[in-house]
Amino acid sequence: MQTIHMSDIYGQYLTMKAEIDEAIQEVIKSTRFIKSGKVLDFEAKLARYLNTNVIACGNGTDALQLAFMALDLEPGDEVITTPFSFVSTVEVLVLMGLKPVFVDVCPGTFNLDVAQIETVITSKTKAILPVHLFGQCANMEAILDLAQKYELYVVEDACQALGTDYIFSDGKKKKAGTIGDIGCNSFFPSKNVGAFGDGGAVYTGNKTLAEKIRSIANHGMKAKYEYERIGINSRLDSLQAAILEVKLKYIDKHIKARQSAARFYDEHLQNVSGIIIPVRSEYSTHTFHQYTIQLDKRDALKMHLETKGIPSMVYYPKALHLQEAYRILAYHEGHFPVAEKLANSVLSLPMHTELDEEQLKYIVEAVKSFSQIA
Repeated sequence: MQTIHMSDIYGQYLTMKAEIDEAIQEVIKSTRFIKSGKVLDFEAKLARYLNTNVIACGNGTDALQLAFMALDLEPGDEVITTPFSFVSTVEVLVLMGLKPVFVDVCPGTFNLDVAQIETVITSKTKAILPVHLFGQCANMEAILDLAQKYELYVVEDACQALGTDYIFSDGKKKKAGTIGDIGCNSFFPSKNVGAFGDGGAVYTGNKTLAEKIRSIANHGMKAKYEYERIGINSRLDSLQAAILEVKLKYIDKHIKARQSAARFYDEHLQNVSGIIIPVRSEYSTHTFHQYTIQLDKRDALKMHLETKGIPSMVYYPKALHLQEAYRILAYHEGHFPVAEKLANSVLSLPMHTELDEEQLKYIVEAVKSFSQIA
């Protein structure tokens, strides 16, 4: 059996090696490394896939910053979001002088509990920032209804959910990140479509807003050496775009591979004592950036898997409101009990496009053997 990886980036590369190598050589020969050539090609192809406007940028954190800069919010304005996410979701808000306001998450989906959102809306609330965690959408229809009622922006952190479909109650579908006013994506190497370095993108269906975001990402430029607004320098380089353009061709195939691995985990772990497998929402597909189980003896299982040569990861070991850097928000232990419990009980198993049945069988048998001795 081949070595089991948490995310087998090199193994996936080998399946596309000739195409990726050729694409990289094309960029090198062209010497068009910044904001041209392959970057424009990739933006256009991703825009067609998502049916929206796409602005490539440096990384997922920059995507979030660009989104909120484009909305012209004022210092002290409040943004409702989740305490159970990667830190950049909140980091950007604090750096911009905005105030993150947390609501707890649902224990099954790990996403915002929409029933709690209205209770924290104030006159200072300007936006809702849902995170489509681990590859499954938050309840966007309910979030959009609240946003319309209170005239709020909706910015989607879709960094873990490229390719996920949100299913409205009337059967209409939209891709994660294209549902609210602005969507944000990351091309971190382990993501559903991953670069060989950093990369990100911002989506919006509003062409005027798209032009503004593109300007902000390029120093606020209107024309060469003419600057109409304060901006930043956030670029997806052409080498990364060339790699991503190849990978985008295979996104549906790769999503199916992740979903197939998830079904195998489901089938073999659903009746294992003490294990809670991921919940599937009726309003969203799941692209399984991570396959995350819950159990009380999480740390012990992690150590057990290590002895078997099986990697696993904890996303995330401490809720954001309890992180030292965010004590300024004045939340305390007990404020968000679901997020706090998840931080102590979640464990992500290996999940990527190259997992084979032999590896999957070995992983589930290792989990089962722990359950029998725990």
